[in-house]
Amino acid sequence: MGQERRQFTDELKREAVALLASSGGPLLQIAGELGISPWMLRNWRNRRERRDAGSAAALPCIPDPAAEISRLRRENDRLRLERDILEKAVAIFSEPPR
Repeated sequence: MGQERRQFTDELKREAVALLASSGGPLLQIAGELGISPWMLRNWRNRRERRDAGSAAALPCIPDPAAEISRLRRENDRLRLERDILEKAVAIFSEPPR
């Protein structure tokens, strides 16, 4: 019948918007790489911009360096795992047929 709605965590939304802002790449490309629709990423970005504009008078948020390092280490571990999986897949598909 119909597709079940996917649920995304606030952390994933923040990271997707941060990736969009930091990469400088086109929104369509970033959304495709993340496996989400472009309109969804655009909505997340627009909500973030509205929220940030509303709190512009507040002091800038300084992230906790230890938490950021921990998050980056987890991301590095995940990326290494993905890379290893892709390397194995390339090796399997590069073998001549039997």
